Amino acid sequence: MFAMMTLGGFAQAPLGVVEGLATSPVRVIAYEDLQCPDCATYRKMLDEKLLPAFGAKVAFEHRDFPLPKHSWARQAAVAARFFHEVKPELGFAYRRHMLSSIRATTDANFIDGLKEFASEHSVVPERAAAALDDARYRDAVEKDYQDGIARGVTHTPTVFVDGEPFVETFTFEQLSKAIRAALATR
Repeated sequence: MFAMMTLGGFAQAPLGVVEGLATSPVRVIAYEDLQCPDCATYRKMLDEKLLPAFGAKVAFEHRDFPLPKHSWARQAAVAARFFHEVKPELGFAYRRHMLSSIRATTDANFIDGLKEFASEHSVVPERAAAALDDARYRDAVEKDYQDGIARGVTHTPTVFVDGEPFVETFTFEQLSKAIRAALATR
């Protein structure tokens, strides 16, 4: 197991960002792309069903896996790392924001949107934009990406429950069944 910093119910791990019970032996590890419509569907399921049902018992770990075909996904992942460092809850808010505004975001307006989000959340906009060039955040995203490649991830979201992969489209019932089985063995 690895050391984690817990703050306000959230934790940041070396390879991911965790919601739920960070110390849980049951980990749901999701490789996600912030420009992916299927990841937006997973995020909605996480917020509306998974966290309410299992958040007190399970660690939901997010790993960034920006697909090369998505032009601004890597920048969004880097920005999310910055916002997580500012305040973990803000990092999750930014992830939700990007996933809910996929259709409205373009290469041309990405930086303006980033600055607007920062300003609305009392973060200096230029500081948020400058974070896109910060090697610490870029390296963290790249570590997640390489970890995903090593695990055979090619599509997003890819969610592992106790080692069992769920890829792109899956139901709450499928995930909850796997989570309940994992909890039963701990």
